[in-house]
Amino acid sequence: MGLPITSSPIGPFEISAEMVARSRVVAEPRWSPDGHRLGWVESFAGRADVVVALSDASAPPMVVTSDLGCASVGAYGGGAWCWAGSDHLVVAAADGSLVLVPAEGGPARVLSRDGRAAAPAATPDGSRVAFVFETDDACEVLVVPIDGVGAPVRVSHGADYAWDPAWSPDGSRLAWHEWDLTAMSWDASRVVVAHPDGNGRARHRVVVAGGDAVSVGQPRFAPDGSRLGFVSDESGWWNVWTARPDGSSAAPVLAEEREHAEPAWGPGQRSFAWSPDSSTLAINRNEDGFGRLVLAPSVGGPARERSNGWHHGLDWGSAGIVCVRSGARTPAAVTVLDVQTDVQTDGRQDDRRQGRRAVARGPVAGFEAAGLVEPETVAWESDGATVHGLLYRPVGVAAPPMLVDIHGGPTGQATVAWSARTHFFVTRGWAVLAPNHRGSTGYGRAYTQAMAEGWGVLDVDDTAAGIRAGAAQGWCDPARVAVLGGSSGGLTVLLLCARHGNLVRAGVSLYGVTDLEALAASTHRFESRYLDRIVGLPGEVGARYRDRSPVAHASEIRVPVLVLQGDADKVVPPQQARLVVDAIRNAGGTVEHHVYEGEGHGFQRPETIADVLDRTDAFLTKWVLA
Repeated sequence: MGLPITSSPIGPFEISAEMVARSRVVAEPRWSPDGHRLGWVESFAGRADVVVALSDASAPPMVVTSDLGCASVGAYGGGAWCWAGSDHLVVAAADGSLVLVPAEGGPARVLSRDGRAAAPAATPDGSRVAFVFETDDACEVLVVPIDGVGAPVRVSHGADYAWDPAWSPDGSRLAWHEWDLTAMSWDASRVVVAHPDGNGRARHRVVVAGGDAVSVGQPRFAPDGSRLGFVSDESGWWNVWTARPDGSSAAPVLAEEREHAEPAWGPGQRSFAWSPDSSTLAINRNEDGFGRLVLAPSVGGPARERSNGWHHGLDWGSAGIVCVRSGARTPAAVTVLDVQTDVQTDGRQDDRRQGRRAVARGPVAGFEAAGLVEPETVAWESDGATVHGLLYRPVGVAAPPMLVDIHGGPTGQATVAWSARTHFFVTRGWAVLAPNHRGSTGYGRAYTQAMAEGWGVLDVDDTAAGIRAGAAQGWCDPARVAVLGGSSGGLTVLLLCARHGNLVRAGVSLYGVTDLEALAASTHRFESRYLDRIVGLPGEVGARYRDRSPVAHASEIRVPVLVLQGDADKVVPPQQARLVVDAIRNAGGTVEHHVYEGEGHGFQRPETIADVLDRTDAFLTKWVLA
């Protein structure tokens, strides 16, 4: 998946923490309506900006959000900007306001303030913009005139969350994705279409009613207005569907036991895109964690494979498809694909032959020379269920130590998108196992929903079974296994260390959950009822909350643990880390603890990222390799 590894004058080497830390994130590429410009988001050191370039590359890219920056595209973020005509952008600014910015840069004009704006979508004539407006107790869709004459008006009504507004080509209809707590959007959600009249009145209709057993999202009208596209797991798999604008005649474009979307942890996901003539959809297909871009006729029929790798943020214009493409050995880059080029089948993956052109790259140079490896898909049995995962093996290392890297969520998935952290450890001789325990996405709705009331049990049991499978199948030296995870993955790490300390030598928890009752009472609104489904109602199963909290099992943790936390984390407050650290120490256990000033849920500052990797490397070397 990506360019073949070629020989380097220096040979394979260990990827440094600085290489990882100095890398940027690129996201959300979009063509201007006239096709003459291309914009995208670049993020580094906790700041994100929109960059605009000419499509023919005749002038260098320019940052156009110098004053305010744009909203985060990281965890819980996304939907940072849109075009408003071809000469202006509407940007969800870093301070929460919504602003209009000239495409050539210059002063921004405020369209909305006093909340957190996201996912703007301008009408084709550039006169109005719909956007997500979130406060501490609401998340709604508003519409505001782009000329600044008039205040924003609310068009969504009653839902706890409303995301991703999208206009019809004539600007008469507005669709969005909404759901109610206690559900998360991947549990149960719906698509609504309204006819805003500009005065705050809008006739609403639920056109895709998911009920309590179907998840939908990403509504987008075809360019000719004839169909409404969206993703739905009604078949048991997140597939792209289309329907008439009123919701009738709904059917999957490509009905298959593969997923075409990821869980919506933030607005702005674009895992499919309409062709300009509305005849075809580009779809990012998930193949057991590997990505592939396919082109499917909108009226049904066989899909054509277009490009290997993960293709995020899809947009299709007259100049081709633009996306952020990445893979195990392909550092993430804003990439333009020629839709007329057929995929070469001779095994060669060079971009020219594949009709690809990289426009902007996130990671720094040099990764490709480090001897990067592709993972293999693996599976094992756990309590009668088949569990999936990805296994990276270091080249030329017999019986390597194994780092088990547990994804967050827990409704997430380890995929074969670019992961510099994974390669940091693989180039140091570690095998890396990325388990996708039950409750993960990517393997169908039933696999995801298996987590119902099972968090703290299924994830732990499935990961422990994966470690045993690794020992039995020769993936690693079973005497040198460590576990690492962030957020919900941190809870799994700590419970593994308590319940299965015989399988691991050390654990690393990054901003991990340690007290479920405290988390349910203090986390942010978006996840405020998440635990109702994956653990149970707190008032009814209080003993379950306590039993599945690592802090209650601190005395059972006899392997060394490293706990890293940001002091500005509003999702998993820093008190969570302090509780388990104090409890382990009081029980006589070995724990190292470090708090990073100003860091939230997910570390962003280069110096923090580098220190986390170096600190983790030193900890694992001391307790696992020595």
